[in-house]
Amino acid sequence: MDLSLLPSTVLAANPPIDWGNFVWHGNFTTIDLIAASTNALNGAMLVRSPDHYKKYTMVGIILFAVLGGIGGGVTRDVLVSEIPSALTNPAYLTLCLIAGLIGYFIALDSEQKFRMGWFQFMTAFSLPWYAIVGAQKGVDVGLPVWGCLLLAVVGPTAGRWFIDVSSTVTPAHFVRGEWFVGTAALTGLVWIIVYQVGGANTWISAGVAFVVGFAFRVAATRFGWEEPMPRQGTVEGSTAD
Repeated sequence: MDLSLLPSTVLAANPPIDWGNFVWHGNFTTIDLIAASTNALNGAMLVRSPDHYKKYTMVGIILFAVLGGIGGGVTRDVLVSEIPSALTNPAYLTLCLIAGLIGYFIALDSEQKFRMGWFQFMTAFSLPWYAIVGAQKGVDVGLPVWGCLLLAVVGPTAGRWFIDVSSTVTPAHFVRGEWFVGTAALTGLVWIIVYQVGGANTWISAGVAFVVGFAFRVAATRFGWEEPMPRQGTVEGSTAD
């Protein structure tokens, strides 16, 4: 039967089923998949930490991993009015599921103690990748620098937001820590500068930005660098503690 003879309304109402194509290559896709999978592993570890764990089932932990892995990318793509890559490329879900299983099994040691060192390392490793992809996405769609920086922050932190809120924990964005948001912003800014100066080479820009972001986060964790707290002012008629 020649489908061209059918009315367009019929074809529109019965679109062909597309199972999606696994895409692993391409500068943007490769970096985005690295970001999604490392954040999924980190998400699985996060929800097994003492301050997040709420008797989640194994299925629940894997779902959290997927949420942490693709949450930032989906939010980023929606902000620029694009269909999220995670909904069209099965590679995202596949890698997030695998990374979630790995994170589930390595979160605790043989004595069932949370591996904080591993978690801190994975946070430092995963943060810069989504920041790089966010900045690159902003450039690709023609956003100004401040818009690119916003995407560089949203990409690596939105997944953490979803996990924190779902676990009834104050999001890491708002409490004192080792420059969680600052690392993302710094990484995005370095990527933009190197990309502009270096002749728009994606991998060189990504490599430099990742090293800077990763090194800064590791140093902040190692030396206890944290965001400054607000000054304790005085209220009329009383003195702040």
